[in-house]
Amino acid sequence: MVASLHSFKHDIFRALLIEARKDAQLTQVQLAEKLNIPQSFVSKYERGERRLDFTEFIEIADLLGIDTSLFIANYKIKITGYLTPIN
Repeated sequence: MVASLHSFKHDIFRALLIEARKDAQLTQVQLAEKLNIPQSFVSKYERGERRLDFTEFIEIADLLGIDTSLFIANYKIKITGYLTPIN
């Protein structure tokens, strides 16, 4: 398992989060305010300087209105080219 912040899979994850933030018409500053965190936190995970843990991802997903099931399915499609079943 690759642990790098700069792996192909992590790049896809970050791109999907950035896209979701922009789709929600929020700036990094606005999202950070809603999360009650510094804007630099958002910037660092979007640039790949910091990983998100599961609970952070869920909180961000809730604020952005992300359907996590669809997000995961879209992620899997982008990394594999097709949807693979979750075991």
